[in-house]
Amino acid sequence: MDKAPRNFGPAQAPGASPDTVPFGAADIPASEKAGRVGAVFESVAPRYDVMNDLMSFGAHRLWKAAAVDWLMPLPAWRVLDVAGGTGDMAIRIARRVGGPAAMAAAGGGVTVIDTSAAMMAVGRQRVAARGLGPAIEFCAGDAESLAVADGAADAYVIAFGLRNVTHPMRALEEAYRVLAPGGRFLCLEFSKPRWPLLGPVYDRYCDHVLPWVGGMVADDAEAYCYLGESIRRFPDQKRLAAMIEAAGFGQVRVRDLIGGIAAIHSAWRL
Repeated sequence: MDKAPRNFGPAQAPGASPDTVPFGAADIPASEKAGRVGAVFESVAPRYDVMNDLMSFGAHRLWKAAAVDWLMPLPAWRVLDVAGGTGDMAIRIARRVGGPAAMAAAGGGVTVIDTSAAMMAVGRQRVAARGLGPAIEFCAGDAESLAVADGAADAYVIAFGLRNVTHPMRALEEAYRVLAPGGRFLCLEFSKPRWPLLGPVYDRYCDHVLPWVGGMVADDAEAYCYLGESIRRFPDQKRLAAMIEAAGFGQVRVRDLIGGIAAIHSAWRL
């Protein structure tokens, strides 16, 4: 059973009207996006982690490690891992601070919040297999409307999830609301390559290789067509940084990964 968490304006793509939002290459009614995204992740959940390794040639592991290194979590922190699905970031954070014993002694813990029951089922199995259950809990919830008290979290992490939210700006505003003063925000997301020769190669990879691998391994080429198209339409590093600032955060910093294929955005609630 999903537990309650520990007590702790939409961004429009070019061409979208105020009543529509991007879903891959298409603009759809905002009311439909959550359902469509949910269907994508219900379909790919059993093979999601394997696909991450294949799609990124294992680089996603290095990117997540870099994000946790920059986060520098402490055992006493109450961390929200939003859109954390299979628990990959939560596991890394719990291990980084010494595991369940260290977090329990300090009063900290990680809460994974996700809309996909299938993804969280995979996450619960992974967490239990590693003996991290006491440090990590799972909660069904929407990034745009978190069932978390104001100022109750010490850190908010979202890895490869903001792109799938119907209204990213609302999710950023929620992140600001739930963080305590001095709280840390960290977003790891696919972004826009800045190396001149990398962009065209990356576009071809997203257009052709991702759907082919998705069809062969996950038996769902359409889901991975959505992935490539959603990356293309998501705000670039500069625009996302501006959105984070507009949500109220200070000290916004960006680190590119592999020339900007992915990027980490860090900020603080001051």
